[in-house]
Amino acid sequence: MNVLEVRDIKKRFGSKTVLDGVSFSVPENCVFGFIGRNGAGKTTTMRAILGLLRTDGGEIDVCGERVSYGSTPKSGCIGFLPDVPEFYGYMTAREYLTLCGEVTGTDSRTLKARCDELLELVELDKEKHRIKGYSRGMKQRLGIAQALINRPRLLICDEPTSALDPVGRKDILEIISSAKEQTSVVFSTHILSDVEKICSRVAFLEGGKTVFSGTVDEIHAMKSGSALELTLARSEDTDKVAAAFPDIKLYEGKLVFPKASDRECCDIMAFLSAKEIPVLRLERQEADLEELFMEVIGR
Repeated sequence: MNVLEVRDIKKRFGSKTVLDGVSFSVPENCVFGFIGRNGAGKTTTMRAILGLLRTDGGEIDVCGERVSYGSTPKSGCIGFLPDVPEFYGYMTAREYLTLCGEVTGTDSRTLKARCDELLELVELDKEKHRIKGYSRGMKQRLGIAQALINRPRLLICDEPTSALDPVGRKDILEIISSAKEQTSVVFSTHILSDVEKICSRVAFLEGGKTVFSGTVDEIHAMKSGSALELTLARSEDTDKVAAAFPDIKLYEGKLVFPKASDRECCDIMAFLSAKEIPVLRLERQEADLEELFMEVIGR
């Protein structure tokens, strides 16, 4: 079952079209990367999913319930982390989570245990200082805990790793990856390396449209070819191989065949075998997500 279904949503602000047919779905217990450049419409889409923005067309279902402007599903199954979360600075993390639990109606008998669980998840269980003294990364971690307080089936994070240092980004990604045991996670980002680390499914947003939605394996399969890297045992054989394959490039002592198809790989291996050229290493270099994104959007 899909926790989230977004079907052909549209949104205009005056004469500017921001969303022009955004569609994707998110299954249960999945980390879903919502990818697009700054200004591509990621935050607008998330506001629509939360019922905070009226759309001009399309449909959104969360946990089987239709989302409409001004309301979210009655089951309370969405948790949300904005890009810059705000807190009551005079509180501690435990005090703030307790307040959030009381507001959401979490049973008082289980609230302390839930706060303990979440503070341990985000590694703030030993933190006694007031929130006003927290770093940006600590606030992001507390924001995730707050969004999970009522055990939502869908957690939406708007650019949770932006403006964080490498250590902070790593911490947030590990927490998000761990959270998928409890919920499905959608996080928007323009940092493609973050998506590669933890996501199983992605959607690419460009020009207000979804230009791809599917698994990470599917997006890799769309690549027309990836480089083949060859290291020969004898340097004197380099000229023979280069003469037989004009597109080859020499890079740091290795022969690189850019965008080599499976057929071309077979041809290369057959040539090496026929000429009895010894090989130290033959490796396919897969394209990273940044290259794939640029190819999909046609840049």
